[in-house]
Parts: sequence; structure tokens; C-alpha cells
Amino acid sequence: MVCFSGQLKWCMARSLKKGPYVDANLLKKIAGQKSGESGVIKTWARRSQISPEMVGFTFGVHNGRSHIEVLIMEEMVGHRLGEFSPTRKFTKHGGKMQKEIETKAKESEIAVAQAAKTTVSEAKK
Repeated sequence: MVCFSGQLKWCMARSLKKGPYVDANLLKKIAGQKSGESGVIKTWARRSQISPEMVGFTFGVHNGRSHIEVLIMEEMVGHRLGEFSPTRKFTKHGGKMQKEIETKAKESEIAVAQAAKTTVSEAKK
């Protein structure tokens, strides 16, 4: 399998003999607690795989700037913690045309709100 550089990085899978990588400190933090009762568990271990023991806990996964809260659900088991804490901020696509479309939508929204406001005030009289 070939490793690609850049945003997407696909490499060889971890050996089945070794098993999934779960940070030992995370397992220690979870060991004495019940799911849902504890607060946010802060972690920098983005490479750690989500195990079934983690279901129900809320982790604060570090994205390079801050900790993003991630509630672990059953569907997430087998994925990495870092997959649910994006490191890049997506602004938006589009340029001038997109901006014009957004301003028209905003103006129509304001017009609808004003029309609703006048009908409410007339109904009160």
C-alpha cells in the first residue's frame, strides 16, 4: 500500500497481532468512572483508537488550538479520536456570486420577518 503526503494519509494498517492502539493514560482515566457521570476527559492522544469501553464518555480532543468535546457513541468504535476533532477551519467555497446569493437570501428573510411582525401588530389592534 502506498502512503500519500498531504491532507489525506493512508498507510498500512496496524498488525492484528499487536491489536488496536489505545493510549494507556486514557484507559486509566476511564477505569474508575461510569459513563455519563464524569465530565469532559481532556486528551492530546488523537491517534488513540476508540474502544468499546469508551462508549458514553465525553472526551476533549485537542485539535492544536483547543479541546473539542466529542461524545463517544457505538458507531465510533474502531475509529481514531482525531477523526472527530478537525484541525483545519473550513470557511466556505464561492466568491462574488456566492456572496450575492447570500445577501439576497438575507434580504428576503428580513422582509418575511418584517411582514410577519406587521401582521402580528395589526392583529393586536
